[in-house]
Amino acid sequence: MSIHSIKRSQCHLAWDNSIPPVAHIKSGDVVSFDCLDASNGQITPTTVASSLRTLEISTLDQVNGPIYVESAKPGDTLQIDVLEVSTADWGWTGILPGFGLLADEFTTPCLKIWDLPVGQDFAWFDKLKGIKIPLRPFAGEMGVALAAKGPHSTIPPYNTGGNVDTKHLTKGTTLYLPIQVEGALFSTGDGHAAQGDGEVCGTAIETPMKTTVRLTVLKDKPHVKTPHFSTPKGSDDPKGYYCTTGVGPDIREATRDAVRHMITVLEVEHGLSREDAYMLCSIAGDLRMHEVVDMPNYVIGMMMPKSIFGHQSA
Repeated sequence: MSIHSIKRSQCHLAWDNSIPPVAHIKSGDVVSFDCLDASNGQITPTTVASSLRTLEISTLDQVNGPIYVESAKPGDTLQIDVLEVSTADWGWTGILPGFGLLADEFTTPCLKIWDLPVGQDFAWFDKLKGIKIPLRPFAGEMGVALAAKGPHSTIPPYNTGGNVDTKHLTKGTTLYLPIQVEGALFSTGDGHAAQGDGEVCGTAIETPMKTTVRLTVLKDKPHVKTPHFSTPKGSDDPKGYYCTTGVGPDIREATRDAVRHMITVLEVEHGLSREDAYMLCSIAGDLRMHEVVDMPNYVIGMMMPKSIFGHQSA
């Protein structure tokens, strides 16, 4: 196993399978990334709200990479084990004109700069009111290149990942992405110190981020057609969750796809009939709105507690 390091300067602004990789690695190698925040360094601890009107929007949500993984072929699955995630000692949350679920109602720029002390597992939203936020850092962007010729914006999520903004992809989680091009061409970025499901105003606690992942090519998981992930023990459920997603511009169809993909997992990996799998989704699965603001696509998850499978694990 080799360990590779990717610098902040080794980044790009679109999913495009013609972008030359910044590193070639073997399946199972570990890669560490040093990433700027989603503003691409335009926002600093001294930035004021009025400056948000002059942000260079075209440079937002850059990602670091791409990484070429040897033996990765279209139809394979890339397993991304999140080994470490750390943030800077500061972050920001903003209301950006034109962004967010209620963009038509919140048109005035607003900016909050956060203190994120090293070693502290929470940040104060309002100390006088006693409102503090548990910190669960993760990368908002993790994806592989699309087969369709680019460039494709890094703002929306895709079936191949990208800006999935899913708060469960923290240290200890394993993400699975469908590979569409040779080498997979994996990239990551958009550090978040904390976020709620949906990221409704369009920003989380945005922060520069260092993350380390292991990238492994799987030949035996071809049923992964959208991002899937498996959370570790103790993450809300004693054994964690296995989640399938639906990604698309129609929220109902994205939800239906999330359920369909879970049915397939239950058939293939647990030997259930299609009918039993559908019923199990209804009585044990939880639907979550993971990402609802990065148009044109939504990310809807179907989360299945792994504890219901006894000695088996998803």
